[in-house]
Amino acid sequence: MKAAFIREVGPPEKIVVDEVATPSPLKNEVLVRVGAVAVNPIDTYIRGGANYFALPNPYIVGCDLAGTVVALGEEVTTFSIGDRVWGSNQGIFGRQGTFAEYASVDAQWLYPTPDEVSDETAAAQALVGITAHLGLFLRADLQPGEIVMVNGGSGAVGSTVIQMARAHGARVIATAGNAQKCAACRDWGAELAIDYHQTDIEAQVRALAPEGVDLFWDTARTPDLERNIGLLARFGRMILMAGRDARPVFPVGPFYSKSCTMLGLVMFAASAEQQRVCGESIGRDLASGALVPRIDRVLPLSAAAEAHQVQETATVQTGGGLFGKIVLMP
Repeated sequence: MKAAFIREVGPPEKIVVDEVATPSPLKNEVLVRVGAVAVNPIDTYIRGGANYFALPNPYIVGCDLAGTVVALGEEVTTFSIGDRVWGSNQGIFGRQGTFAEYASVDAQWLYPTPDEVSDETAAAQALVGITAHLGLFLRADLQPGEIVMVNGGSGAVGSTVIQMARAHGARVIATAGNAQKCAACRDWGAELAIDYHQTDIEAQVRALAPEGVDLFWDTARTPDLERNIGLLARFGRMILMAGRDARPVFPVGPFYSKSCTMLGLVMFAASAEQQRVCGESIGRDLASGALVPRIDRVLPLSAAAEAHQVQETATVQTGGGLFGKIVLMP
């Protein structure tokens, strides 16, 4: 089968698209004929040399996939040949990744794809959807009527947070980088969308939420905790999901005096059971149209290195040029 893989970590040019052996499913695994995969920032970190865990050699890149079941391990009872499925959590902890014509995946990390949902849509929503659901509901216990502020609402995770929070009955404020992206945030359900280049962000937020926001979701690589904690309401929660190297000043006084809570969020720390709750909910929301991922571009598998370069430039190097997910089709 064709696969996009590396034999050593490094820049995007290290990715090779060539023939490798088609995997055979182990007893708990499902062999999926891959219809679409999506690119995530973590894919670029791992490929670039982030030493999270040992990598197989060759290492097939990628976390997300959607496709069709073509073979089953002897102990798999949850799927049948011909079922359409989607999932994430691949390419980590020694598992091979998904950027290939076929992937053998433990059944616990797969979820049914609704008939009306394309493989491209399911793949684009995989990691970011699970991340958003875990943060809003497992970690932050979002309640209807609460006010959520999403710093970076036009990004793949941010846009999903807006849609999920709004569908759950929350009110949403978002920031984004230009007028087009602010308009998209409003289309997704944000009551207020603010260009983060403006100087009166705090005043605009206070006009809608005079007591502060209940949940502040920060996607920034270098969070401004002084400002953001100041915007929290009493008993407010903050989710941090980016900025591995960030060391911002922490305003202890305002944080503890308002009885606030700060929550770190790493999707891969959640169990398969916890993520299945997310997967089932995401499937329903995709089918109903309550959740619609923005896809920036669709490329062939042969463009895997190009896709990694675009993703890395946009997110790691904060160079822009990306508005939505990159999807590849084998």
